[in-house]
Amino acid sequence: MLVFWEQRLAILATPKTGSTAIESALEPLATMAVQRPPVLKHTPVQRFHRFIGPYLEVTSGQPFTLVALMREPRDWLGSWFRYRQRDEVTDPAKSTAAISFDRFVNAWCDDPQPEFAAVGSQAKFLQPKGDKGVDHLFRYEEIDTFLHFLEDRLNCEIILPRLNVSPPGTCSFRPKPRRGCERPQPVTLRFTKRSTLRADRSAGAASARRRFRKARPAKTALTGRPMQGFVPALPMAHRRRIRK
Repeated sequence: MLVFWEQRLAILATPKTGSTAIESALEPLATMAVQRPPVLKHTPVQRFHRFIGPYLEVTSGQPFTLVALMREPRDWLGSWFRYRQRDEVTDPAKSTAAISFDRFVNAWCDDPQPEFAAVGSQAKFLQPKGDKGVDHLFRYEEIDTFLHFLEDRLNCEIILPRLNVSPPGTCSFRPKPRRGCERPQPVTLRFTKRSTLRADRSAGAASARRRFRKARPAKTALTGRPMQGFVPALPMAHRRRIRK
């Protein structure tokens, strides 16, 4: 996590989004650079707005702009998978050297997660605290846009070094149906007052309930019992043929 006092800017270190390289390049310009321990370096959005943000705003008398990066989920998991395959990971319970990426992804979806798949969640890391989230959320895949933003705010050229990079490797994955995941709940994305991207599941759940009511099996005119495999949207001519 980096804080720039004069620019009223704070950068959160989302795990596996180049945070080590960013902090190495910008630490000389930052008023405060938190690089260790990891629990402080990777301070999530909610903890920032609960503890650090209010202190900075009260001390400076002005709000701080909060920015962060987010990585494509499968690529993010692939980076974690390759990172834990390194020889430096000496704890067998946390190493992924002897498992496949397919197993790693499925283990990450489990509850509870085994140690080798317990790598956190970007969604939880970036989850807002009420109406307070990140002011600018950038895609890791388009990191140049993020660097241009920082160059404008800090008035300097930024060249990132290659640090803490996961080793190369293949991450092949074959999706498999999981119990309770066959019908994912619809999610509606919306922006809060501070331009934070959020997931409003209440609207998606209500929409799913409406679709479920509409899709209930119709009853036949003769027996009054539900017809197996009957589709309510069929034309009337097809319904007559089914009753015969």
